[in-house]
Amino acid sequence: MAKDVDLSSREWLDLVFEGKNKDFGAYEIRNDSAKRHNKSVLYTIIGIVIVAALAFAYTSINTYLTNKRLEEERLKQEQLAAKAELEEQQEEQQEIEIPEEKEKVPEEEIQSSQKVTELNVVADKEVKEIIKTNEEIIENKELVGSQDVKTDNSLNLDAAKTLQNNEAMAPPEPKKPDEPKPEPKPEPKPESNEVFKSAATMPSFPGGNGALMSYINKHIKYPQSAQDNNISGKVVVQFVVEKDGSIGDVKVVRSVDKALDSEAKRVCKSLPKFSPGKNANGDPVRVWYTLPVQFKLQGAN
Repeated sequence: MAKDVDLSSREWLDLVFEGKNKDFGAYEIRNDSAKRHNKSVLYTIIGIVIVAALAFAYTSINTYLTNKRLEEERLKQEQLAAKAELEEQQEEQQEIEIPEEKEKVPEEEIQSSQKVTELNVVADKEVKEIIKTNEEIIENKELVGSQDVKTDNSLNLDAAKTLQNNEAMAPPEPKKPDEPKPEPKPEPKPESNEVFKSAATMPSFPGGNGALMSYINKHIKYPQSAQDNNISGKVVVQFVVEKDGSIGDVKVVRSVDKALDSEAKRVCKSLPKFSPGKNANGDPVRVWYTLPVQFKLQGAN
């Protein structure tokens, strides 16, 4: 029978307080208990609904702000990557072969060497002629003096004329051919350590660009911190290809994130030797090499 009785009903309340003093207070409390219970349940449900609505609103706003921030970051990275690609294309179009500078000999040294050479040649000829003439004059004087002792003035004059005629008729001595001067040995050019932006023959990776990209994709490691923060983009790296093809200085010219920059530099430093760049004479030279390294998360657009 207890299962069929509604304990909150008015009939059950009247049955319980039958023959008792209903003005004491317990009757009224029991009579209003159902209303209080209903109000408590209603207020509890309203409170739960309000809390749930606030939690949902907070979660939705937070998600919206996070997605908006990530979208702005993604657009910013795409703009930087597009700008880097555009500048890289402009640099490739503006690459001009830089001719190797030849050593210039100072004009003062050239002039001084020319003057000395000319003076030496002229002086040799003049000295031979002067010595010859002086010897002949001395011989003539000795002959004239010896004849003065034995003959008179007329004989001295005849002898002098005869000697002058003999001297005029005598065939000139053949000139000695000028000895060829030894050519000066060219001084060895000092080895240049200049790093060129371009060369007649640019450095190349063994196997070509396809092999280079394959090597980078095989050895690159995506930093965990960048994965956790959903960071991606293109890091542009420049490094020096030395004369023997080894990798020299490495620097980042377009940065995305510290972790991504460090990983890109590490992979570039580990590259095997390139075929070195060469100038127009075929001599190896040091050349800057630009390499973009793309970091992209799986599932990202």
